[in-house]
Amino acid sequence: MNARSAFHAELVENIQAAAAESGYEIVLSLVTATHDESRAIETLLGFRCESVILLGSQLPAARLRELSRELPLVLVGRRANLDRVDVVRSADHRGQALLVAHLAGLGHRDIAHVDGGHHPISAGRRQGYRAAMRRHGLGDHVRVVTGGDSESDGHRAAAELLRHERLPTAVCAFNDHCALGVIDALAKAGVRVPGDCSVTGYDDSPVAQLTAVDLTSVSQEAALLAQSAVRAAVDRLEGRVAGSTDALLEPRLVARGSSAPPNRVDGLCHCSASR
Repeated sequence: MNARSAFHAELVENIQAAAAESGYEIVLSLVTATHDESRAIETLLGFRCESVILLGSQLPAARLRELSRELPLVLVGRRANLDRVDVVRSADHRGQALLVAHLAGLGHRDIAHVDGGHHPISAGRRQGYRAAMRRHGLGDHVRVVTGGDSESDGHRAAAELLRHERLPTAVCAFNDHCALGVIDALAKAGVRVPGDCSVTGYDDSPVAQLTAVDLTSVSQEAALLAQSAVRAAVDRLEGRVAGSTDALLEPRLVARGSSAPPNRVDGLCHCSASR
């Protein structure tokens, strides 16, 4: 679990509730700036845990394969094709498509995507964005900016967008934290959200739901993800599963105040803020 991720915190709360209902307890190990994922897993192994549920894991496939030989392993949010490794994830490509469809429906054409950089799930959301832009006849407007999963990544991505003469009328960020960084950087540059540029996030984390933030986002249905992850771990522990499973859940668009129709001049979208 990433200690800075509001979405991971929500998942953990739901995982604990689901585990308790099944008669199991959880041990939590955090990933921080000084405690990476490998060390977090070693901590869990030291507690002699019976199974491990990894949230947003970035470990290489070879290490995941090694771990799966030691104990049952469940990946939440990340795709993997490994024997005896269970996967529970949301359909990221469809979630990103929901955002593009929402923005295109509002009249946006110049829609940029701030991706997740090297994060394992970045590719699915990036591909979903590209495919959705083409479906809406916006293939010539595809623009992908390297980002990440934090506010500082959003700041850097927004700075790159602001260096161009024309700012997109809408930005789809990799997740809610990245979106907040984009919004903050745009605000400091005098760009109004959503008046001059709409911004969307992903995860529908608790911070996105705050009135002061009011961020359009995509819900991965945290409670259902958690329940599915615990069920996969328990089924493995109790010998009800062989091979591997891949549970794919449908995401849900949550439209809020950070997205609105674009400003228009002579039928063309534009951003009016001076920078």
